[in-house]
Amino acid sequence: MPFWDLQSRLGINLDRWILLQSGSQPNQRAARCHAFEKEWIECAHGIGQTRAKKECQLEFEDFYECMHRQKMHKRLYDIRQQRDKMAKEGTYTPPACHTGKTD
Repeated sequence: MPFWDLQSRLGINLDRWILLQSGSQPNQRAARCHAFEKEWIECAHGIGQTRAKKECQLEFEDFYECMHRQKMHKRLYDIRQQRDKMAKEGTYTPPACHTGKTD
């Protein structure tokens, strides 16, 4: 226990402030990636940074994907590229609701 407990004296909670998804949320609802962050922190707690990087890699990747959605954006980009390629070849015709023409 520290000699001076500054966090309680100043009325701040640095542990909740430092964590991305654990801070105060509107309407008291959990943040989008709170569950992934919690799994990652529970995995990494108490084993040290070096071991945590190896042993908790899957949890961290899930949390990172939830935050940044890079895999999802890459997949959507690939789908759009394939759709455009097929439309050029003439093997794909978009549905009437996607053409932008009104009835």
